[in-house]
Amino acid sequence: MRIEGREIPQSPQLRLGDVHVGMQRGREVVGRVPVTGTEAVWELEVVAREAGDLLDVGGPWVHGPPGARFLYLSWGSVSGDDFAMFGRAKLLFGDIPGPLLRSAFAGQGVLTGRLGLTDETGGPRCGRVRPPVITWSLQ
Repeated sequence: MRIEGREIPQSPQLRLGDVHVGMQRGREVVGRVPVTGTEAVWELEVVAREAGDLLDVGGPWVHGPPGARFLYLSWGSVSGDDFAMFGRAKLLFGDIPGPLLRSAFAGQGVLTGRLGLTDETGGPRCGRVRPPVITWSLQ
């Protein structure tokens, strides 16, 4: 699976605060990209299994209970080794069209989500991210 973020917010306050965005794996935020960049890409390994009529996803990147699984993009200020999180974007697997998700796990391509990381106010995108803000495709 691949998540491609573009349009990283570029405000001076975020730069002065040494703000980064990263993908949350368990409780750790990894693959952190500073707001001085213009784009961010994360490659994730997600597993799937049949659970009745559903395709249930899992792995260290996946959060939430069966039927409500999601990924977190986390925003925070960096100071040395410390990452002080102040916001997260939630990418729900339930927003991915079922046939697309099944095709990805059948090996027909890499499931790719593309989203802008700047919200309507010019700040970091947080909260639930739904189509059309995020688009899903096979690559």
